[in-house]
Parts: sequence; C-alpha cells; structure tokens
Amino acid sequence: MIKLFIISFFLILNINADEEGFVKIFNGKDLTGWIGAKDGYKVTEDGTIAALNRKKNIYTEKQYSDFILRFEVKMDSGANNGIGIRTPSEGKATLECQILDNSSPKYAKKKDYQYHGSLYHLVGAKKGFLKPVGEWNTQEISVIGSKVKVTLNGTIILDVDMSQLKKQNKGSKRTTGHIALLGHGSGVYFRNMRVKDIKK
Repeated sequence: MIKLFIISFFLILNINADEEGFVKIFNGKDLTGWIGAKDGYKVTEDGTIAALNRKKNIYTEKQYSDFILRFEVKMDSGANNGIGIRTPSEGKATLECQILDNSSPKYAKKKDYQYHGSLYHLVGAKKGFLKPVGEWNTQEISVIGSKVKVTLNGTIILDVDMSQLKKQNKGSKRTTGHIALLGHGSGVYFRNMRVKDIKK
C-alpha cells in the first residue's frame, strides 16, 4: 500500500513537472483571449471550442515567437481545419499545421503535405496515428526557431527544420505571430489548449 502511494506520488510530480510553464489559452467558458471571426466558432457546454460550418479564423490576442502548444482535438467525418503558426491577424495564414480526417475517402488523393499534422504546402507528416473519428487526440506542436515538431498521441509524426526545406514560403520565414484556428467549414473540436512561451 505504501509502495503504491509512493509510485502514485512520483507520477503526479512528473505530470506536474511536464506541464510547468504552460498557460491556458482557452478558459473552457468563452473566447476571451481570442480575436478574429468569433462567429465561426462556439464554446460548448462541455468546455470545447467547436468550429462551425463556416470558413473563418480566430487568433490568440498574444503573439508568440518560440512556443510549445498542447491541445486535444477530435473531428467529424471528413473534417478539415488547421493550426496557424506565427500567423498575421490580417491576410492569409501561410504556415499551417493541418487538422484533417485522414480516413475520409474524399481525401484519398491528397498530396502528402495535406494530411493531418503536415505543414501545408511544405512537408508531409507520418500517417496512421490518428484515433478513429469522434475520439479525442492529444497533440503537441513545438516551434523553436526554424524547427517544428508535431507529436500526435505520443508519436512524433513531423520533425523538420524549415530552413533546410527546398520549398519555403512567407510563413516559414516569419519569426513571430499569432496562434490561429483556421476554419475550413467543417466540424472540429478543441479543448485543453495551453501554450508554453519559450523565451530565448
């Protein structure tokens, strides 16, 4: 009994240490701290941000340079959305981490860089690590300098240095900006969103 208590105690310590420095960017009640087209999203009674069937974007009020973003996400069948990285609050988001139902037949002929976890139009992520449609996935996006790492359900599915890519865009060269939810007109749900601002 004592041994079990000690093991549990150290597990709690490890979990707390792993979350050190992370700050919630969604309070589970409303879209305080977010700007943009809030009419494209709603907060549900169970504390999630639900993307409505509208192609609209919202952005964190705060801008980030280097950060680690953690969140949970689930999708309706055929869903499509994105996480904007270092995004300007006006104009087109040019660095997007894909949120996509890879299992949908309508996406069967997409290019590698269009599937879940990929950097859109730049580099593809590994497939096969999403949970079935309707189940929650845990995801982490780490952006440090030119390096981006995406971890999905405990597996690293993308680990890239954008400065080494043959193909780049304006977004891959930006050094600061907002974190954004990029609506593509389908049902996607987010919760437990928190970020660790990495100071150089």
